[in-house]
Amino acid sequence: MALSEIEVEVEHKRLPASGDVSLAADCFGDPSARPALLFHGGGQTRHSWSRTAERLAESGWYAINIDLRGHGQSDWDPSGAYHHESFRDDVIAIAHGLDQTPALIGASLGGIASLLAIHEAGNSLARALVLVDIATRMEETGSNRIMEFMRGGQDGFASLEEVADAVAAYNPHRPRPKDISGLEKNLRMDEGGRYHWHWDPDFLAVDPDTENKFVTSDSLDEAARSLTVPTLLVRGKMSDLLSEDGARTFLEQVPHAEFADVSGAGHMVAGDRNDLFSQAVLDFLETTR
Repeated sequence: MALSEIEVEVEHKRLPASGDVSLAADCFGDPSARPALLFHGGGQTRHSWSRTAERLAESGWYAINIDLRGHGQSDWDPSGAYHHESFRDDVIAIAHGLDQTPALIGASLGGIASLLAIHEAGNSLARALVLVDIATRMEETGSNRIMEFMRGGQDGFASLEEVADAVAAYNPHRPRPKDISGLEKNLRMDEGGRYHWHWDPDFLAVDPDTENKFVTSDSLDEAARSLTVPTLLVRGKMSDLLSEDGARTFLEQVPHAEFADVSGAGHMVAGDRNDLFSQAVLDFLETTR
């Protein structure tokens, strides 16, 4: 039977994370199968992974597609701080709540949280790690462009057309969809009828107590060098956040890691070229059975 003919069951759940926060999740496939946890990037929602989760389930994985704290339908951080330790501890809590050891698949912030979680809890936390367009070195230009895009929508949008225009400006290489109704999954509407990205505005708030709100280079380097689990680094070939030099540095820190450079994709690899991305992940995970 072809994969496209397999019917994938999807169940929505709320999963207990750290600090009394619960996270929204879409669970694809057979709960008794090998689990794979998918954590999106900052400012995104679990819906950015939906097609990949379906592919994983079709291939025999139990794909658990999760909204990070403060994002989508998950709880907002009660402190409003959104330090990297909170995201890290959420990954640990979700992984420990499973009956089987999961593969961790994380993009950008979700990848950082997954890498730090393995370092904190030990390599036994995961059967494998997939980092998507994130490593221990990030380009400042790309990071600034992401933050500018996120801050540019803080006042909201009057219509879905405005939202689609903003996305098209950020991703000029990606064809603008004819049907933009799918954008609503990543938005919330305020009392005045304006659309906002579906994340807590405090996520971008500056923390005066720390120089870097999320993570330091030293902690990323230490975490990378401690990795022993099978690891795949996926880079968007057009990425302005993870350069070729940044990828090379990570591969030197983690000599056993595999590498996939996805042509035609920028930082949003799973959305830009989901076919190539999903196949690279599936091929890698098959080696971790």
